[in-house]
Amino acid sequence: MKHPSHFIFLSIKKNILPSLFVLFTICLVLFSKQNLQATKLGLQLWANSIVPALLPFFIATELLGHTNIITKLGDFLNRFMRPIFNVPGIGAYAFIMGIISGYPIGAKIVTNFRNEGLCTKAEAERLVAFTNNSGPLFIIGTVGITMFGNTGIGILLFVTHLISCLLVGILFRFWKYHDTSKISTFVHKSSTKNQIHFSNLGEILADSIANAIHNIVMIGGFVILFSVIISILNHCGIFNALTFLLAPFFKTFGLSPNFITPIASGICELTNGLGLTSHIAQKSISTNLIICAFLLGFGGISILLQVFSITSKSDFSIKAYFLGKLLQGSIAAILTYLFIHIFPIFNFDITPIISQNVNKITSYSYFFNAYHISILFIIGFILLFIMKYKKQIRKEG
Repeated sequence: MKHPSHFIFLSIKKNILPSLFVLFTICLVLFSKQNLQATKLGLQLWANSIVPALLPFFIATELLGHTNIITKLGDFLNRFMRPIFNVPGIGAYAFIMGIISGYPIGAKIVTNFRNEGLCTKAEAERLVAFTNNSGPLFIIGTVGITMFGNTGIGILLFVTHLISCLLVGILFRFWKYHDTSKISTFVHKSSTKNQIHFSNLGEILADSIANAIHNIVMIGGFVILFSVIISILNHCGIFNALTFLLAPFFKTFGLSPNFITPIASGICELTNGLGLTSHIAQKSISTNLIICAFLLGFGGISILLQVFSITSKSDFSIKAYFLGKLLQGSIAAILTYLFIHIFPIFNFDITPIISQNVNKITSYSYFFNAYHISILFIIGFILLFIMKYKKQIRKEG
């Protein structure tokens, strides 16, 4: 006989989502004025930034899916992608398009691959873990130039973002390493695509535009929804309570409690969190950059749900994506810290770089400490990679 607490737990689990939706609806009414403003801001963000940046790429990926370019590129790059990332060569197309165009193009392409039987379930999970990234237009243009007013900051964040996603791809080559599937076991009914010709150009072009608009409208819905959610959390006092609870922890590590709300906002929705983080005024801007690097790598719950809405049309798990983004955010933050303290060109703190050379002994000591930390980090990563690789080889043998 099951204990009564078991039924209580099941009842709570069953009703938690309906309860949250009811509470959300009530908050929409209670904070209607603030939510209206948040909705307008979300719409402006979607119309002015997301649609111009993503819609052309959505259309382009749909059109390229009706050609044989992807398979030819896969055959050519398989010699590189397979030994490094343990994925088929077509993964290079997902990575390149994902890093050029930004979230969530990479996830859309990987889902198309899986639905068309171009990769196995395990390969799709490995691919989505590192091919869905923020693009240079957003990182350098929006974050670097618009938010921080510095192109160099945007370049630094993009470089660490790119390196961290590649490292995640290398580490995730061991994800489901012993999966022996060679052909797809899942092909979506609507995944069969006609090759594009002049005779069907109009039909395919219309379908590609329609699919692209569907995806861009879905993303707009997520942006608006999370803009309203952040507004509700703010006006309900949730962020203030979170700041009160976590302030002692942040002060222990020498961090300003003012970063708590931007980090929480960024975990919910990326752009809002980045904007708030960039506006935190303090003497050392390096903390702002390290937090932004983590948020860019992680992506936020809003993008996580966007990816889930796309991958749910296939059969592979989103677990690898979630773990990969957490790892990428952490690696990007560490790399940003190292770049700032090793390379003077990336030191954007308010204290002028020239003044750091007044006491050369302190300056060089600090440099070499950071240098040794980075070397130890790189050596540790290489040793971990070699140990993992040898272990897998022995098991196969």
